Amino acid sequence: MVCKRIIPCLDIKDGRCVKGTNFVDLKDAGDPIALAKFYSDNGADELVFLDITATEQGRDTLYDLVYEVAKVIDIPFTVGGGISNPRVVEELLKRGADKVSVNSSAFKNPSLITELSKNFGAQCIVVAIDAKLIDDQWMVHLVGGKQATQTTLYDWALKAQNLGAGELLFTSMNNDGTKNGFANDALLHLNSILNIPVIASGGAGSMTHFVEAFTKGKTDAALAASVFHFNEIDIAQLKNFLQEHNINIRPIYND
Repeated sequence: MVCKRIIPCLDIKDGRCVKGTNFVDLKDAGDPIALAKFYSDNGADELVFLDITATEQGRDTLYDLVYEVAKVIDIPFTVGGGISNPRVVEELLKRGADKVSVNSSAFKNPSLITELSKNFGAQCIVVAIDAKLIDDQWMVHLVGGKQATQTTLYDWALKAQNLGAGELLFTSMNNDGTKNGFANDALLHLNSILNIPVIASGGAGSMTHFVEAFTKGKTDAALAASVFHFNEIDIAQLKNFLQEHNINIRPIYND
């Protein structure tokens, strides 16, 4: 049985880790290099690094910061933000990324998913989708949630999978930063229609919320930020809690 994964997320703005609520009201959450090392040393299964202003500012991801983070961790490392062509992916992989996350650029140019998947392998390509529940429909939003579309989460998720995505990262804009739990109904539907792993994002506030994401949402991985950054949930304690609730999770080995 494949182990479920716990993934801290570093949202990066101006070289610092930040966190907000519903994609706004960002506040400083610390030094990304120090946080990355802490998570790698303390049981995180993977790490996600999202340069949240790269697309809006029309620039590439912060290569130097990616390299510095990669040097201090020994867990799989996904990087997103400002990725619009294979050149950027190649540069990120050279600097230590294991996977890349594409969002707005892939939606606007879907063939990018196929191109990247063919060039670097589907296992390297994560398609991130930010969606908001509006009148009982989960609608895709772009550019850090600032740009609404007329496409539903489920339609785009299926298309992304068919184009060559190896994994899906779904962030609920409604749940983001609220600490009220993940969007488990949407996660359950995503996992019922997709054959690729799904990462849940948005809403973690307690250890029980992670249990619910894995049991009710049937998700493959759960991503969180503020509860880890501000020491509200300890990853080692979380993993013990999940094991107590019969969730198949990688144990933490202490030297």
